[in-house]
Amino acid sequence: MIPAPRPVLDTVPLYVPKPPVARADGTSHRLFLNENPYPPLPSVLEEVSRAALVAHHYPEIMPGDLVAALAQRLGVPESDVVTGPGTVGIYQQIAQAMLDPGDEVVYAWPSFEAYPIVARIAAARAVEVPLRDGVHDLEAMAARVSPRTRAVFLCDPNNPTGTAVRQADVEAFLAAVPPSVLVVLDEAYREFSRGPGAVDGVELYRRHPNVLVLRTFSKAYGLAGLRVGYGVAHPVLSAALRKCAVPCGVNGIAVRAALASLRVEDELFARVDGIVRDRDALREALVGRGIAVLPSETNFLWLPLGQRAGHVAATLEAAGLMARLYPGEGIRLTVGTPEANARVVTALEDALVRA
Repeated sequence: MIPAPRPVLDTVPLYVPKPPVARADGTSHRLFLNENPYPPLPSVLEEVSRAALVAHHYPEIMPGDLVAALAQRLGVPESDVVTGPGTVGIYQQIAQAMLDPGDEVVYAWPSFEAYPIVARIAAARAVEVPLRDGVHDLEAMAARVSPRTRAVFLCDPNNPTGTAVRQADVEAFLAAVPPSVLVVLDEAYREFSRGPGAVDGVELYRRHPNVLVLRTFSKAYGLAGLRVGYGVAHPVLSAALRKCAVPCGVNGIAVRAALASLRVEDELFARVDGIVRDRDALREALVGRGIAVLPSETNFLWLPLGQRAGHVAATLEAAGLMARLYPGEGIRLTVGTPEANARVVTALEDALVRA
């Protein structure tokens, strides 16, 4: 008889759905994973090459140099910094450290697809609160917090809609939530946010001991393939997360690349500014053609197409544009290179305006 996995896994969706199919002629553009369209800077690649020479060595159990650099950059104690193989790795630490069977986890929906997985693997109850006009409905989320609520996950700016809330609104939300409830503020896309009153999770963490802030090197820093995420939390929380972290979970090449990226942030953020300009220009071009696109504070756009989403995604795929389809809801399009963005405008015009 074959050993049976835990029954709760029957309720857990796979994290990544089947990706779009790339064109055989190599002209496809990957616009479905919110990746930075540009490779790491030359100085970062040089550091990666040097780090690869000692890839036969184990990395540190916890990346001390990176923790020290992040603590200095953020103005926080080193004891408050945690790391993981992407923020997804830290979510696994959260599940192990904070969630017991029967606990409740509140989050908006649609939002980051890891949330229901984190909750259900821990045998916790996922409490999904619908977005309001594509934005977190913080009042409704606060109302869903119950005595069984153990954690709240806030993705800001939100994936997949690209929308953001304001610092004042999160302050009001935190005032309404019991301090015994962990509030995870996921800021994976914060470097792309330009709206007034943008949330600063580290500032909130300083004044709210129940706040855990997550950030990543995957998006703005262009290191998605190396998997480096980090978080900031008060010592009671950070120590618990470290106990649940996989030893050597962030590999040595990734650590060196992240450190090199921190040293050239001015150059990197100039690239981010360019992506933001391209994002706004792409949205303006689409809206000008009568295509509904939500305002975005990320490196992607959300098209709330409803039942037309499948047809449009297929049209984009035929044009070599690999978009992320949410069946019956919409399409998420990563902002790509200028060439890719121009092709998006043409393909969407063909799919929607001329249909």
